[in-house]
Amino acid sequence: MDKQRVLFVCVHNSARSQMAEAFLNAIAGDRFEAHSAGLEPGVLNPLAVEVMKEAGIDISQKQTKSAFDLFKKGELFSYVVTVCDAASAEMCPIFPGLLTKPVHWSFEDPASFTGTHEERLEKTRQIRDAIKSKIEEWLRGLKA
Repeated sequence: MDKQRVLFVCVHNSARSQMAEAFLNAIAGDRFEAHSAGLEPGVLNPLAVEVMKEAGIDISQKQTKSAFDLFKKGELFSYVVTVCDAASAEMCPIFPGLLTKPVHWSFEDPASFTGTHEERLEKTRQIRDAIKSKIEEWLRGLKA
């Protein structure tokens, strides 16, 4: 059976979508091929790298990618999941060949966190854990 392709999209492809891609590939890589991209690709967020390493997943070598470049290349995905705020999600290109309606999960952007390094790290851990829980919930829903 072919793996279903899933694209996770956020604004900069620097944290939320990278974490979601890594978790789906780690949890259900036998059934899914996860990718991630951004509307305005930026630089990988070091806080995301750090909290994912704590979870046993190394994303330090990942490169940020443009959702629009994937769209222009004609990449096909079974699911496109936006993991940014609703306003940003509306800017996401419509991908041809989608088997389902786009999915939206709203998570706060770790780049917007303020405070000490430890405070920002703790907030990023919360986002990481929420993303992992949402993926596990989504996978359970697909089996039902």
